[in-house]
Amino acid sequence: MRALIVFLLLALTLPVHAEGAKPLPKDLQPLPEPPPAPAGMELDPSLEPQVTIVKRGEEKVEEYRIGGRLYMMKVTPPHGVPYYLVDYKGDGQFSRQDNLDSGVRVPQWVLMRF
Repeated sequence: MRALIVFLLLALTLPVHAEGAKPLPKDLQPLPEPPPAPAGMELDPSLEPQVTIVKRGEEKVEEYRIGGRLYMMKVTPPHGVPYYLVDYKGDGQFSRQDNLDSGVRVPQWVLMRF
């Protein structure tokens, strides 16, 4: 019975080994360089989040800022699961999220700042 199982497993893997043994075509050419990015699509370093790691005793807090504005903190306690404090409205009021991917969120965009 074991010999039959081993034989069936080998028979199933045989096509995979045979396919990997195909020779490469002889007329392969290197890929051309990608074209440059369109005008206005350059990366703006000010849009990249700045992460500051602060240790408070045994607790670690990662602060995320864009343009100098704090929008999220990840708190990692010494014992337990990390959680996030997120400022969804931009008013400085942080709400706790145990997992950033939990629930459905309505898209929110900043239209004007005064």
